[in-house]
Amino acid sequence: MTKAAARRPQLADTPVLRPFRRSLPMRLMQAREAVMQRFRPSLRAHGVTDQQWRIIRALEEADELEISQLGERCVIAPASLSRILPKLDARGLITRRANAADQRRIIVSLTPAGRKLFAAVAPFAEAAYATIGGELGDAALQELYRLLDRLIDGTAAK
Repeated sequence: MTKAAARRPQLADTPVLRPFRRSLPMRLMQAREAVMQRFRPSLRAHGVTDQQWRIIRALEEADELEISQLGERCVIAPASLSRILPKLDARGLITRRANAADQRRIIVSLTPAGRKLFAAVAPFAEAAYATIGGELGDAALQELYRLLDRLIDGTAAK
């Protein structure tokens, strides 16, 4: 028992949790940070943040998305999107237009400049993936993807 734990009063109904270092949410956050360390240098060199890159990456693949779809796909809260999208727009990397069927819905897409930025960053991102794959091994990396998919699929609907 740690000194701090020894000083804390223990109530009879206080649940005992696993050690903090084994907290799954914390380990996932630490894993995300470890992975992003591989990507951030090239993102910074190209003047984009993690969140901006996720938006560019999602739009490159989907061509165009409504803001709500974009936020969901990129795991970015609407309030954050409302700050990020104007910055990308001001840089000429995206365009925003109203949905013809419902003017309240905004559709976002990449501009040619946004596609050019994607093409410039993509080789560095692929190099980061190759490094991670080399360190873990291809089989372990595929197993990691499989386990993450299983975890996400099992908890997403709850």
